[in-house]
Amino acid sequence: MYLTVFNIYLVNIAPHTKGTMFSCILLILCTVFNTLGQQNIRSYKSFKKYDTHTEISVSDGIYLIRPLTNKIIETQFLPTGEKKEHQSHIEQKEFQPLAIVLTETKNQLKLNTKGIRAVIQKQPFQIQYYFKDRFLISEKNGFQQVEEMQRIDFTVTTDEVFYGGGARALPMNRRGYKLPMYNKAHYGYETEATLLNYTIPIILSSHKYLLHFDTAQKGILDIDSTQDNTIFYEAIGGVGTYQVVAGNSWETILQSYTAITGRQEMPPMWAFGNFASRFGYHTQQEVEAIVQQFQEDEIPLDAVVLDIFWFGKNIKGHMGNLAFDTEAFPSPFHMIETFKKQGIKTVLVTEPFVLTTSKRWQDALEQKVLATDTLGVPYIFDFYFGNTGLIDIFKPDAKAWFWNIYKDLTQKGVAGWWCDLGEPEVHPSDLTHVNGMADEVHNIYGHEWAKMLYNGYQNSFPEQRIFNLMRSGYSGSQRYGSIPWSGDVNRSWGGLQAQPKIALQMGMQGLGYMHSDLGGFAGGETFDPQLYIRWLQYGVFQPIFRPHGQEHIASEPIYHSEITKRLAKKSIDLRYSLLPYNYTLAFINTQTGMPLMRPLLFEENTVPAQTHHEGYFWGTNFWIHPVLHPNRQKESVYLPKGNSWYSFTNDVLYEGGKWHDISIEKDHIPVFVKSGSFIPRVSNLATTENYDLSTLQLHYYMSDTLAQNTEMLYFDDGKLSKAYQNGNYQKLFFNSKRKSNQLYIDITKEVGDFFESLATQLQLIIHGFDKKINTINMSGKQLDYHQQISKKTIRLHLTIEATEVSKHIKIEF
Repeated sequence: MYLTVFNIYLVNIAPHTKGTMFSCILLILCTVFNTLGQQNIRSYKSFKKYDTHTEISVSDGIYLIRPLTNKIIETQFLPTGEKKEHQSHIEQKEFQPLAIVLTETKNQLKLNTKGIRAVIQKQPFQIQYYFKDRFLISEKNGFQQVEEMQRIDFTVTTDEVFYGGGARALPMNRRGYKLPMYNKAHYGYETEATLLNYTIPIILSSHKYLLHFDTAQKGILDIDSTQDNTIFYEAIGGVGTYQVVAGNSWETILQSYTAITGRQEMPPMWAFGNFASRFGYHTQQEVEAIVQQFQEDEIPLDAVVLDIFWFGKNIKGHMGNLAFDTEAFPSPFHMIETFKKQGIKTVLVTEPFVLTTSKRWQDALEQKVLATDTLGVPYIFDFYFGNTGLIDIFKPDAKAWFWNIYKDLTQKGVAGWWCDLGEPEVHPSDLTHVNGMADEVHNIYGHEWAKMLYNGYQNSFPEQRIFNLMRSGYSGSQRYGSIPWSGDVNRSWGGLQAQPKIALQMGMQGLGYMHSDLGGFAGGETFDPQLYIRWLQYGVFQPIFRPHGQEHIASEPIYHSEITKRLAKKSIDLRYSLLPYNYTLAFINTQTGMPLMRPLLFEENTVPAQTHHEGYFWGTNFWIHPVLHPNRQKESVYLPKGNSWYSFTNDVLYEGGKWHDISIEKDHIPVFVKSGSFIPRVSNLATTENYDLSTLQLHYYMSDTLAQNTEMLYFDDGKLSKAYQNGNYQKLFFNSKRKSNQLYIDITKEVGDFFESLATQLQLIIHGFDKKINTINMSGKQLDYHQQISKKTIRLHLTIEATEVSKHIKIEF
């Protein structure tokens, strides 16, 4: 230990400058003491190199530094006396040992891979991270014990924009925020909510790296709130491990991050259709009438969601029954089977609370499935729905008990689940689980619940895809099929305005299916048809299309005016027509971790792009500009640079890299298609059950600047789990090539070993073609076509036989 004494003299200083001078001296002292603190708290001793990691001994413990790949490095600190156990909840896969070049100088130790590397400064001790020669981030004071909290802090540069921290209704740039890490619902939020249902300990930097704190305990994520270029994660325990992920593109960063935390498997195809949902349907008769009305109005429908009234007549007193109330639903499984034959799936809400007044209370006590107090007695408490216990989701016997309820209902035809209140909504701090106190495991409760459900399907229904609307989760919850939504958003324009940013941020953090209750959930005294329609129009281009809200205002379009119904139907029909494109986006997500909704910064490396939130990419080919304010006649719309963009509604071509004034119409929001793109579409679907590749529209949008482009359509039966891995799939590849006065379009087919291919009647529609055609031929034979010069389109028809693998089209003009 060192004792340093500073003598400070304020002599002959003008009175008006003393305050300034004193502040400067304090700043100098703080800097000195901080530097001394780093030197004195931790000093380098030695290192040992192993096959999988490097162990660095310091004065108060050891660091274990392990490159997982050339883009991922993991660092763990173990204080003196602590065992070498990594308490991770993300279930990392095993990585092959990586070739590491280790070099040592007098004051540095360097761990180099072909990409990411760590530089350890011996005195004062510090770890810095680089990707090749690009500096990423450095530890500041490293791991510390601050009062009763554990902390790790880092020094960042002044110009970085930061994202992450889970689901928050905040600006795109989250720098300057001190974020509580404790999953919690925020009823009726609008444009700002610093805490929502998914708190994820992750930070992403505009400098193209990602920092993941591998801990789940209650804590704080501080993203430079003190404006001194410091970020830190502080929790009640377990902050000893973090991963740094880097790359040259956002795609490679997300590929690497989801290689650690897991990727979402393909949801069932019906998940991309329209849902009937509200809080809630009270009787079987009501549900059947709603489904019938959708069919009579010819509005496509794929699923109906039953809220809490399926197991009880009232909001309060019945939670935990988890069995149909047979007075209100006299023949529920006949209803479910009837719906299924019509292509409509049934989804049931479930919660982890068992009320003392529920029919399962005694069984829950006897089977010892409830969380307890410190003496092992079931912990009973009051919350909105009644006097309750909480299922200990971490306890093997409790998981088995809970899963058997799901298993029984799945066997009887239930197609999907809505796992609600899983933060948990009320979780007393002195409640005890088998693996820790409530605050220690709170943030992974929903994650563990999703894991239980996923593993149950793997064991009992291995060929069936899981659908799980999960309100709460953690890093990697996508691995278990969690489909998050943004909670109890207010039914207001402010509520709508928050949604794109929430979804974009969650997609960047691995959870690509974040969506919102279309139309808004909470409050609202009267129905606002304009708000409702604008929310549905936005919903066409978000991962799940599910209108939902409190029942005093109908969420279903069938209960509104004819004009509202007509506008809603137009959006829903558009959603169904894009199923080939959307389903392919889902496949890409399973393979790469790339979200369906993507921010501008994924494609533009500019300062304005880093915080742009007015529009977003839907896949790579669409640019979406939601209408988030009432009574708009025009909107200023930015179109990404590097391409020209077609209006999706009228084929007007706009230059990219510029802002354009766009007229706003009632029946659609501004949507643009990138030139050079292929957009596959279908028509006249009542449910996704009707979708196959027997008929297909393929829209190609001409480009004067893109000489060649290749895209893909993915298809499977939408039901079988792991269809792609097992060879039950088909891909179509579309390639365009432009040469002076010739356009070539090639279509090739890839069929899995166990997939039965159908003949495809293909209608090819070429947009933006303003030249006079000489000939169109395919494999040397001329094709008939229809050209509309005024609309700059060409239409032609062809058949791809089941056994054919390619078609080659040549257009001369």
